[in-house]
Amino acid sequence: MTDPLDRVLKLVAEGKLSADDAAPILAALDRKSRPDPRPAAAPAADTETGQAPAQTPRFARVEVRERGRRVVDLRVPISLGRFALSRVPGLSIQQIAEVEDAVTSGAHGPILDIEDEDGDGVRIVLE
Repeated sequence: MTDPLDRVLKLVAEGKLSADDAAPILAALDRKSRPDPRPAAAPAADTETGQAPAQTPRFARVEVRERGRRVVDLRVPISLGRFALSRVPGLSIQQIAEVEDAVTSGAHGPILDIEDEDGDGVRIVLE
């Protein structure tokens, strides 16, 4: 029997399941694999403005460039991106850890931007 994560990713790759439909399944698999013993706390309001902090990002935009030209522009749910991140070829363990830290901390905006001298690169933006 194959890993449930691999089955879901295969269904998405085959077009039998959309990334939006896969997101809640992957989130449930993520919760199951990483139980958090601490109770969830409500976000604290900013002491200066009295407003709640900005929502955590729900999507990651992945852009791939070849010779300076954008060839891939994907917007994927964070839950799908977290599972697929370790399967992206070419990302170092340190880069994967930086992306994970940014997602966990609730960062928004560009979190990874790599480009070589030929204009090839990858950019990940949390939205």
